Amino acid sequence: MFFKKYTFLAAAAALTLAAPGLWAQKRNAPLPAKGEVIFFDDFSDKKLNRANWNAVVTGFHVNDELQAYVDSPAVISIVHGAAAQGASNGALQLIPRYSPKFKTFDGKQFDFISGRINSQDKFDFTYGTAEARIKMSAGDGLWPAWWALGYGNWPACGEIDIMEFVGEADWASAAVHGPGYSGETPFVDRLYFDKGNDVTQWHIYAVDWTPDAMIFKYDGKVMFRVTRAMAEHYGKWAFDNKKYLILNYALGGAYPVKINGVKQPYYGLPQSSVEMIKKGDAWMLVDWVKVTKTK
Repeated sequence: MFFKKYTFLAAAAALTLAAPGLWAQKRNAPLPAKGEVIFFDDFSDKKLNRANWNAVVTGFHVNDELQAYVDSPAVISIVHGAAAQGASNGALQLIPRYSPKFKTFDGKQFDFISGRINSQDKFDFTYGTAEARIKMSAGDGLWPAWWALGYGNWPACGEIDIMEFVGEADWASAAVHGPGYSGETPFVDRLYFDKGNDVTQWHIYAVDWTPDAMIFKYDGKVMFRVTRAMAEHYGKWAFDNKKYLILNYALGGAYPVKINGVKQPYYGLPQSSVEMIKKGDAWMLVDWVKVTKTK
């Protein structure tokens, strides 16, 4: 997600990683990538593993987004069985809620609440493959995302957007942001899915990050590549430092409005999607998250 100007403080905690053997037990998982699995969460517990993840609470306001992030099972939960929609061991569910005139601790007011988690100060990495198996509902102005962010000031810290979805079910996008190539970045691309296999189906969204490039892959298919040389045409390479993982569900704002042109009843969010949110029909499910380091 672009225009990220803030990082978030969270208490440090010990990192717990699932044993590599568990990966082979995951029925819907792909074959393991070559290398060492340094992070894996298949969301199989009853609630979010706080040794791996922080739940972010809004005290920041970016992108003209419409939601306030809260730490609540109403928007961040682990679901099992039929609710997991084919994720055999369970899934993380991020789901926005209609909550008129919700006030944040800094006095701002929103009509929606939602969920955002990150691994800041609990897990980070430099170079490797980060991937997640994700399924989403479709609706104009919905803005779920899977990405990685560096520590420090944005955009100098570097941002890797592995997957962003802003409402049109036949495509998802990937992007990178750094100094001189942020916000309206020149480095963004889409993958259009085959008919009948759009974002409402399970897909694996991944990036292979090396010292000189980021190669984005959806279901193992290369969809976009950004190299150091390409970035340095605009500014400093911002991808030789540690990044932490983020999953979030935003609503409306700068990116969606550029796609749908909607200004009412909310900026980038039409009434049809508001009704989806009220009914609980807007959601993102995450079957698993994995990071692999090549030896």
